Amino acid sequence: MSASHPAPGARLMLVFALSPALEAAHVEAAVTAGDVAAVVLRPAADGAAEPGQLAAVAEAIQKHDAAVLLDGPERLAVAARLDGVHVAALPGLESALKALKPDAIVGAGGLASRHDAMVVGESGADYVQFGPLVPMPGDFARTLDLVTWWAEVFEVPCVGVASSLDEVEALAAGGADFVALAETLTAGSDAAATVAAAQARLDAAGTAR
Repeated sequence: MSASHPAPGARLMLVFALSPALEAAHVEAAVTAGDVAAVVLRPAADGAAEPGQLAAVAEAIQKHDAAVLLDGPERLAVAARLDGVHVAALPGLESALKALKPDAIVGAGGLASRHDAMVVGESGADYVQFGPLVPMPGDFARTLDLVTWWAEVFEVPCVGVASSLDEVEALAAGGADFVALAETLTAGSDAAATVAAAQARLDAAGTAR
């Protein structure tokens, strides 16, 4: 978390693909550009992650008081001394909760319905996330609908995934506790500027509440 950015409303989460090209300096610049609560790292499709790279990226994030969550096996998160996991598919949630709680963060995504969300909300997960980590065109209307519904009824924090600055603002206005910036917003060389712009949208939405 950057101390220069108070959080009047929603806070940011960032999503990065843990590809060989991802540099710790790139991630750190993005993390320090806004009030970033956590970063979700997505390993390659085969689940492989180079230990040295993972350690360097995690250190660059954690030294700014942001949590590092792995969208992958809990054993890898523990071995790398990360802060927890993001479970993107419900079948893996129970094992992650048993393995990591109460010492680490376990968040849950991959929620296709209100029923799924309510089941997760009662499971002990630290947050529910609406919208896929890699959004497709047409996903956002459903994401915003679920965030707005959840925020009005439940206390468990909710995350909405945004793939544009307009979506960041809409999710914050809809009551999201956290807005996750999809890889399409964090992958480019201007990621830090994008995070700063997203933070400005959140600040404006929080002030308007």
